[in-house]
Amino acid sequence: MKSIQQRIARVIGAVVLAACAATTLAEGAYPSRPIRMIVPWPAGGSVDIATRVVTERVSAELGQPVIVENRPGAAGNIGAQAAAKSAPDGYTLLVATTPMIINRSLEDRLPYDLARDFSPISTLVTLNYVLVVNPSVAGSVQDLVRKAKAQPGRITYASSGPGTQLHLIGEAFRKQTGVDIVHVPYKGAPPALADMVGGHIAMMFPGFPVVEPLLKSGQLKALAVVGKHRLPGLPEIPTLAEAGVPGIDSVEWYGVVAPAGTPGNIVTKLNDEFEKALRNPAVRKRLASHGFEPAGSTQQAFADLIQAEQRKWPIVVRQAGLHRE
Repeated sequence: MKSIQQRIARVIGAVVLAACAATTLAEGAYPSRPIRMIVPWPAGGSVDIATRVVTERVSAELGQPVIVENRPGAAGNIGAQAAAKSAPDGYTLLVATTPMIINRSLEDRLPYDLARDFSPISTLVTLNYVLVVNPSVAGSVQDLVRKAKAQPGRITYASSGPGTQLHLIGEAFRKQTGVDIVHVPYKGAPPALADMVGGHIAMMFPGFPVVEPLLKSGQLKALAVVGKHRLPGLPEIPTLAEAGVPGIDSVEWYGVVAPAGTPGNIVTKLNDEFEKALRNPAVRKRLASHGFEPAGSTQQAFADLIQAEQRKWPIVVRQAGLHRE
């Protein structure tokens, strides 16, 4: 009897050791192949720019390529759904953005939930928005408001999709100033900006990083910063409040998440690598040069941010007069 118990104990011990060895091997082996980073917005946009700056450094540290895959459309929903359905093995990641929180306030049947279907890894950056126009439209915020009131329903403003922050800022501007301007949604900021340069769209509230080259070239004109402070890259441009339109303040954040169920050791490793990249002086300098403020966070802090945003945005959506679909 004792001999049988000893044999059973040895078998159990062997199984436990094998499991431990497998776990150790898995931890040491990751990543053993390229990692796919889904960016649910077009190439060349603000999210794309920030992601590529950071992942370049992360790739070097991990010894494997982090391949950016742009999956734009439906205010980030298309890319988010693709990521949510991916295997939770650490080889598919998603850049989460504020609109994914806003989407929950606008759609009853959204097929994913950022808090439920993903494991937070780290925040990446924050950025400010800028009110820009085609130079032929207006020379100042007050000039824009006067023209919009004189031509109700004639001035158009673009967004990167219904329910995005660009859309909500536009609606807030419309209500705050009493103007009748028309919303024209796009699949992302770059195609909208191209139409602005061509004179097909009058105004927009894009992120500063994506519009900066067009401002420097004079193809578009900045009228105001959407935020509490002026931007270092646009020191001469007033905030909306300074320009006579108070009460509009919005900052966007980007962060990295993995499909829910991704092993904890992998999520922790990725958090360490993204945090390390965001502390790198060269990375911080490049991000700042594009108008981003490097962020970075613990996994728990990012989870707390997502929860706080999910409480905040339904209120903002109701105040903007938007409705669920």
